[in-house]
Amino acid sequence: MVCMDTGPTLPEMFDRYKGIVEQELSRCVPAPESSEDVGPYLPVRYHLGWVERDGSPAKSPLSQGKALRPTLCLFACEALEEDPISALPAAVALELIHNFSLLHDDIQDMDAERRHQATVWSIWGVPKALVAGNALHSIGDTALLGTVRNKVAPETVLRVSQILTDSYLEMIQGQCLDLFFETSTSIDGDDYLRMIALKTGALIRSGVQIGTLLATKNQDTYAAFTRFGECLGRAFQIRDDYLGIWGDEAITGKAVGNDIRRRKKSFPIVYAFGEAKGRYREDLISIYSQDELNDQDVERVLDVLEEVSAREQSQLLTDASAEDALVALKPVSLPEWARKEAEDLVDFLSRRQY
Repeated sequence: MVCMDTGPTLPEMFDRYKGIVEQELSRCVPAPESSEDVGPYLPVRYHLGWVERDGSPAKSPLSQGKALRPTLCLFACEALEEDPISALPAAVALELIHNFSLLHDDIQDMDAERRHQATVWSIWGVPKALVAGNALHSIGDTALLGTVRNKVAPETVLRVSQILTDSYLEMIQGQCLDLFFETSTSIDGDDYLRMIALKTGALIRSGVQIGTLLATKNQDTYAAFTRFGECLGRAFQIRDDYLGIWGDEAITGKAVGNDIRRRKKSFPIVYAFGEAKGRYREDLISIYSQDELNDQDVERVLDVLEEVSAREQSQLLTDASAEDALVALKPVSLPEWARKEAEDLVDFLSRRQY
């Protein structure tokens, strides 16, 4: 038997918040009224990993995500010695908004599988998947209003709402850039970093910001956690790009080579365009100018990535971003347990295998 390397273990904070996040998610997401209900809630609950496509309870939790964004929100709040329950509605809103983006992202990329199961659009069709994504967006906005239950000042609730709304508008802008980049061969490192700061980083950063805001009004602490979230988002996405090319399909649930076939301008590809010379660069430009890539094209791109050491450079930038995240928190007075958990989180996100 071959044992798969799954990398560092999931930090303790994920288990600590998992139960209350799932309970609040279940409370917020309506159930279909009957087995004949043609509304959006069966696809939504299927996408969240709760039920099979026929509405029966899910047999396996493999399709459920890590809930990174709500975990960050609750952790930031508790690390600053505030009851994380005050941040729970916002944390759940973050997870719902994130999943709305995944539903639409699967449609745009025509991905038939996510988290080891068929995607919503591949089962119910694009129109219904669009509606299900829109429903998740609306449920997320509604869930956020639950913050008022926890005796949070109205002006703070409004500020939290503004942070979340601004961040998912940034996320949408980043997604548009990502789609545009697919047909361009002139993307440089700065273009890439700006795109991921919007598409991935904005929602991760906002989770940290919201959790901090609900715990303290100290502006220096807020700025430090904001920087922590920005660096964490960058490390997370570059590692994701790494896994999208060199990850183990059995662990990631993503088909190997899919990012290359879709001409995604992930970090390794952007780096290769900047570093490849002569025949290697000519081949890259030729391959990425095509409408469709075949297996031979994918293999040639992998050869070019190997030639310019893109794999090693991807991990170096991930590690640098991870270190920047920890440096950002150094000025903040934190309990020892919280600082240790932040370190474990950064290590996990920068070296994870899924």
